[in-house]
Amino acid sequence: MGRITLWLLMFATVSSLCAAQQTHEEYVSKMEKEHATDEPVASPASQVDPEIEVVAQESVYAEVDGKRLVGYVAHPKGETPKAGIVVIHEWWGLNDNVEAMARRLAGAGYLALAVDLYEGEVAEDRTEASRLARGSGQRTEQILDNLGQAIEHLRRAGVERVGVIGWCFGGGWSLRTAIAFPDEIDATVIYYGRLTTDPQELQTLSSPILGIFGALDEGIPVATVREFQAGLDALDKEASIHVYEGANHAFANPSGTRYNEAAAEDAWAKTLAFFTQYLR
Repeated sequence: MGRITLWLLMFATVSSLCAAQQTHEEYVSKMEKEHATDEPVASPASQVDPEIEVVAQESVYAEVDGKRLVGYVAHPKGETPKAGIVVIHEWWGLNDNVEAMARRLAGAGYLALAVDLYEGEVAEDRTEASRLARGSGQRTEQILDNLGQAIEHLRRAGVERVGVIGWCFGGGWSLRTAIAFPDEIDATVIYYGRLTTDPQELQTLSSPILGIFGALDEGIPVATVREFQAGLDALDKEASIHVYEGANHAFANPSGTRYNEAAAEDAWAKTLAFFTQYLR
């Protein structure tokens, strides 16, 4: 893959440093608690129609270990935007609700590619989501390959600038994508994803960061968010971090029962303004 392969090799070395901060098992255990009474029903975030007419369809965008991966691609009708966004699903997987968010982004003028990090599996309940999220810890190299090919897919479509966004499980992978592919990512949005505070990892970042978090989130606690923010500031990284009072983990998820209308709508407005500033 050329330069993307080089970043994959670099990230494989650097990512081992993160384990000392929080193991993958510890992270999944916290997510199990956060989603203990949750289910992957459509939230109001995924029930908003795109601002303009869009075209969307399933599309093969990558091949990992000989398996073709099918994502969901959306763009404004009649045009192929010069700005694209990799959309990374929650711990439930690439379901209809995440696809709806890809259409919302397309309605804002982007070529949106919703990737599938679970390779065809989608969780119908918390038990399945736990299994899939836990299993992802054994597939870091494959997931990074998956995401690298997603970026290349957007580039082949004519995209000049690439952003990445993810919620929950996907929020963590949004950050890891920006760390792994600093020359490819131009804007990174993290919705309450797993963080690293290791300065060697954060030093790699070159894209601006928008971080969205909930003050009541015990899985991604505010103390960790502030440490992450301080680390970015110390490295002179461009970042805008927002912690919403009264908001839980997953308060803006496409799927789930923890939706907080005021916080979610404000966060979405900030997301669109952020992508406008750095991608268009």
